[in-house]
Amino acid sequence: MALRPIIILPDKQLRLVSKPVTKVTDQIRKLADDMFETMYDAPGIGLAAIQVAQPLRLITMDLAKKDEEGEVNPQPRVFINPEIISSSEETSIYEEGCLSIPEYYEEVERPAKVRVRFTDLDGKVHEEDAEGLYATCIQHEIDHLNGVLFVDYLSKLKRDRVLKKFTKAAKRAED
Repeated sequence: MALRPIIILPDKQLRLVSKPVTKVTDQIRKLADDMFETMYDAPGIGLAAIQVAQPLRLITMDLAKKDEEGEVNPQPRVFINPEIISSSEETSIYEEGCLSIPEYYEEVERPAKVRVRFTDLDGKVHEEDAEGLYATCIQHEIDHLNGVLFVDYLSKLKRDRVLKKFTKAAKRAED
């Protein structure tokens, strides 16, 4: 496993539409392992391959919750070629953040429930219903695969402010 650099806004790669994974190979499994290591190190709960400059339809996610004894129950998940096949009309609002837009959080309204179809690392296709944080996270990460960022759901004023802030920071880092 290896840590990979996470690309940060305003990097134009974040706007790429990722290509489908045609076959689950050892290279794809290694990418997923590297993505978990990178995601945990960041730390985050979800990571799309495009965020580590790999334009492939691959997501890692771990929505681990602490139980009553304070033990962490990790639930690492890999989603290959995920797609939302249905979503509820009912919506929910969660505060979202993004490893590619560090230290910026904003409330985003999305469908409260979705049904997602994806392939796992064994090449098996699954369909699952998602709600709560799981639904929000899977929608956020699938958006990445389509070149969409959570700030795209904000008002133009807020979105422009964020883009301006990160563009300035990128220019300072270059100088």
